[in-house]
Amino acid sequence: MELPVRKHTRLREHDYSQPGYYFITICTHNRQSLFTPFVGAHLCVRPPADVCFPVRWLYELEQKYPGIEIDCCAVMPDHIHFILAVTGAHIGAPLQEMIKWYKTQTTNEYIRQVRQGILPPYEEHIWQRGCYDHIIRNDTDLAETRRYIQNNPLKRTLNKD
Repeated sequence: MELPVRKHTRLREHDYSQPGYYFITICTHNRQSLFTPFVGAHLCVRPPADVCFPVRWLYELEQKYPGIEIDCCAVMPDHIHFILAVTGAHIGAPLQEMIKWYKTQTTNEYIRQVRQGILPPYEEHIWQRGCYDHIIRNDTDLAETRRYIQNNPLKRTLNKD
């Protein structure tokens, strides 16, 4: 029996360690609503130390991988959006390695909070395999992506009502 061929989501010819802005979306496994208590946007604002762990670990990426910055982010019940800026000073890990590290840290934190009775149990995994990324090509694209991230939690609230 032949296994299905997985679609490549990244541009094969693009070097993701090059300076630029990248719009990233990571979804939970089977779109489980695991992050409902943390829904909200943090547009271009450095969050306080006690911010929710999905956002805190995003900003830890900056410490782990010098030469990158989190431009903005939004946590949704079943996914997280963020813009990752790779500066000219970044000579480290490629994007997929950073995403893997982020998923590992947030999974470990989620498990700790499940064991403490803070968060509900999850089904099989926290995150789905892979992620969606978009190379932001110009200032207009960057502004539109920031607006999308900022409005995503609001859109969700309006759709619920």
